[in-house]
Amino acid sequence: MTSLTPEQYKQKMQRRKEVQEQRVSQAALEKGLIIVNTGNGKGKTTAALGMVMRSLGHGYRVAIIQFIKGAWEPAEKAVFTKWGEQISFHALGEGFTWETQDRDRDIQKVYEAWNLALSYIRNPEFKLVLLDEVNVSLKLGYLKLEDLLAGLDEKPEDSHVILTGRGAPPELIERADLVTEMKMIK
Repeated sequence: MTSLTPEQYKQKMQRRKEVQEQRVSQAALEKGLIIVNTGNGKGKTTAALGMVMRSLGHGYRVAIIQFIKGAWEPAEKAVFTKWGEQISFHALGEGFTWETQDRDRDIQKVYEAWNLALSYIRNPEFKLVLLDEVNVSLKLGYLKLEDLLAGLDEKPEDSHVILTGRGAPPELIERADLVTEMKMIK
């Protein structure tokens, strides 16, 4: 590395600061994102919940809709309910589909979750909506992809929607602004 004089270092850091401040000011004007966390590795929901925590820390209202989980009380619900009115948490599934063994009922529960999710997606007061395990609902044919994509079109420009679960379809991946594939390495 090149040795800089104290004055050169100060000038270099000042330029970096200006560039960073410019990026931050532009980011505040950027649109909300459609984010997909998919893949066979662990961490899809965990990564999304980290974004939920950051949004809560900024004082934003957040909604979490869990499409598959619901037959048990998820631990994250106990944590997030401490934020009161700032967060709306709904675990609307009936558990893993191999446990329910009732396709019509599974589809009905998914559409109940979807209709609730859509009300949050449309609501400009909610800056982040997490659709947990919705990709699994798509893959199993419980939710029509065209319904999901049409619903995403109704998102206010400054709101974020995160969609998690294995098997995100190519059309959703194409539509998303940011896609992360969780991959098992070990």
